[in-house]
Amino acid sequence: MATREELCAKKSEAIAAFTVEGETVSCELYGSGHINDTHLLITRTAEGKERRYILQRINHVVFPHPEEVMENIESVTAHLRRGILCEGGDPDRETLTVVKTKEGAPYYRDSIGSFWRVYLYIEDNLSLDKVETPEQFYKSGVAFGRFQSRLSAFPAETLHEAIVDFHNTPVRYGNLERAIARDACGRAAECAEEIAFVRERREFTELLYKAHAEGRLPLRVTHNDTKLNNILFDATTGEPLCVIDLDTIMPGFSVNDFGDSIRFGATTAAEDETDLARVSLDLDLFRTFARGFIEGCGGRLTEEEITLLPVGAKMMTLECGMRFLTDYLEGDTYFRIHREKHNLDRARNQFRLVASMEEKWEEMAAIVRELSH
Repeated sequence: MATREELCAKKSEAIAAFTVEGETVSCELYGSGHINDTHLLITRTAEGKERRYILQRINHVVFPHPEEVMENIESVTAHLRRGILCEGGDPDRETLTVVKTKEGAPYYRDSIGSFWRVYLYIEDNLSLDKVETPEQFYKSGVAFGRFQSRLSAFPAETLHEAIVDFHNTPVRYGNLERAIARDACGRAAECAEEIAFVRERREFTELLYKAHAEGRLPLRVTHNDTKLNNILFDATTGEPLCVIDLDTIMPGFSVNDFGDSIRFGATTAAEDETDLARVSLDLDLFRTFARGFIEGCGGRLTEEEITLLPVGAKMMTLECGMRFLTDYLEGDTYFRIHREKHNLDRARNQFRLVASMEEKWEEMAAIVRELSH
């Protein structure tokens, strides 16, 4: 593993490899992301004009094939740019712009094997880490729906799987069963109730893949990390501007992108809340996001996809709970924890949210039906 001093030197090496304008003024750590090393690069041209860029070192442990990640991003952003231009929009603000190296590549591999990339910085943007008003949640739904709409004609099957089986819920279930069988840390006995909860829903975990196999659920270009902070808003108007963090762009199901936003944003408690009485699905927030998402999709979703939106919400919540439980059984090796049994607390939280969705299933389905007509 490279030392901090080595990475600092390689940062300068990387900057020199890209076609950025001007000389470097500063390059400091930027944002709140935990996967890639992100820097705000500021340069100044000979005419005295300041330019700003985002420089990132791609985490090639999480993303073992950075070249495929960048191929995905290049293809998708090129498609988005064409569509935004046709709509009369500004592609430099409404999608990410990949800055090429001096050799014309979308990434640079330095002399110690680290992968780097550069984007144009999108000026006058606002990023939010949590929903502060229902209107913001509605607008995030519009943004992710519009993302689906603009990419509806893109051949999803041509994209690489940046993380294999990332949202393959049946595979996640299999991983959990293997962790239970191994019981490497002797924790399975205390998780008997949680294990039983998941096993009762084994058949459900296969529902979306069966729908796809039967031709009822199309493969789409999906973002796979539809949190609020992966949208940039216009700092002046407050309107959604650009969907960012495209590393996990892959073939997938639109309902899962919808569902992950609901899992994260329409709950009444934090993801690791231990008082499960406080954890439930907020139907008003569910309606708010669903309205924005369906509007943003602009009629591009099939009737079956719209019907399956509540399934996506439940599926992503159950899958996340399974992942937390698997990690707990394996000794907390994937998710960062801040206290004893943190991952078990998270799993219990997600399973309680699943149960709340099941209790409110008819209302969720009715809301989706109402909004789609």
